[in-house]
Amino acid sequence: MKAVNSIRMGNKEVLPLIEGGKGVSVSTGVSAGHWSAAGGIGTISIVNADSYDENGNVIPQIYHAKTRRERHEELIQYAIKGGITQIRVARDIAGPKVPLHVNIMWEMAASELIASQVLEQSKGLINGVTCGAGMPYRLSEIAAKHALYYYPIVSSGRAFNALWRRSYRKTPEWLGGVVYEDPWKAGGHNGLSNSENPLEPQDPFPRVVELRRVMRQYGLDHVPIIMAGNVWWLSEWEDWIDNPDLGMIAFQFGTRPLLTRESQIPQAWKDRLRTLKKGDVYLNHFSPTGFYSSAVQNSFLNELRERSQRQVPFSREATEMMNVPYEYGVRKRLIYVTQTSFENIKKWESEGFTQPLQTPDHTFIFVTPEKAGEIQQDQNNCMGCLSMCQFSNWSQVGPSYTTGNRPDPRSFCIQKTLQAIAHANGPDAKEVVDHNLMFSGTTGWRFGSDPFYDNGFIPTVKQLVDRIITGY
Repeated sequence: MKAVNSIRMGNKEVLPLIEGGKGVSVSTGVSAGHWSAAGGIGTISIVNADSYDENGNVIPQIYHAKTRRERHEELIQYAIKGGITQIRVARDIAGPKVPLHVNIMWEMAASELIASQVLEQSKGLINGVTCGAGMPYRLSEIAAKHALYYYPIVSSGRAFNALWRRSYRKTPEWLGGVVYEDPWKAGGHNGLSNSENPLEPQDPFPRVVELRRVMRQYGLDHVPIIMAGNVWWLSEWEDWIDNPDLGMIAFQFGTRPLLTRESQIPQAWKDRLRTLKKGDVYLNHFSPTGFYSSAVQNSFLNELRERSQRQVPFSREATEMMNVPYEYGVRKRLIYVTQTSFENIKKWESEGFTQPLQTPDHTFIFVTPEKAGEIQQDQNNCMGCLSMCQFSNWSQVGPSYTTGNRPDPRSFCIQKTLQAIAHANGPDAKEVVDHNLMFSGTTGWRFGSDPFYDNGFIPTVKQLVDRIITGY
């Protein structure tokens, strides 16, 4: 295989190997610090990161306020403290000279405030800011204010063109790189457009060539493109290295760093990764962000899928098609459904799914009374972790702090489930992992087939980086 040589990124010489940022206590300072120390660039997620008490124990992010707005303020303080904590941990491990990046999610609530506060209180400790999950127009302004390089995450040349023309052209000197995140293959939230079919993945090569073409027209040929999503063995990407059509290329690894000794995810999560088979990672559309997301198919996703399948349209008045009356609730409210829907409802009720919940799309889903109680309690407990949430109808824009839409019971509280799986320890850890959202890129199944992990071997971050450099 071609040699993997260092490149210049953000005014630093580094291996072209970037650790992908994974939010809510996954891409920690420990993992990022060791990745940078190994010669690449580690990435600390400051999306609701952990902080610790005087004994080094994780401080649970518990909310005490009564209103969503007040709980939102608690969340901001947790996020700022956790972000600063993890940056300091990473720098202590990495040493003073190597680069470190932080990752923020643009659609997380108060993203600008949290990023600005964390960066202000971490001067001299980090070198770059990566940001995606939306169109982060103000990323360049925030980064330049703190003399940091910025790395927008895009899924097309068109998206970068919009960012550049509207904002980034004002601070080109701080553009450290552009992350191309494959919207079909990358883990976590992905940037599929309305015109792209989630079931028909496109070859990333022509899409990245187009991104480079857009960058070249703005004189950005010296700026690296970071390929993210579906990267496992570099030998499979050999044609990308030193390719004049692509220019300077680096590679981002989000899934592989999960299974290292320094990775802070629970052992039950690591064990599950070893058992994955091809097809076990599922691109779904349940996220309250509105984005598609890539995660391991487990009982959590199965329940969400089945929940949506038990769904019927309805009318408040009888129509030619919807003319079968159905009464629901204590007050015996009346709606009209089709004959087929009525028969399905009766079948679901016989199976215990007796509680209808209305969606924003003028449909009802049917769940058990216990699940209905859980959904409603989660909605009541909302702390506003996103800029807008489809599940709870939260919006960080006042004065009402709501989207004005009906909360969608087909979705879920993403903060609750990501906190749960990230801290799944104890005798029930395996069950917790199975019953919560487990993000993964589509390459996750390869843990079970790659001989590097034979006989239960878990590498250190340094061993993993050394392995990747060989091409495998």
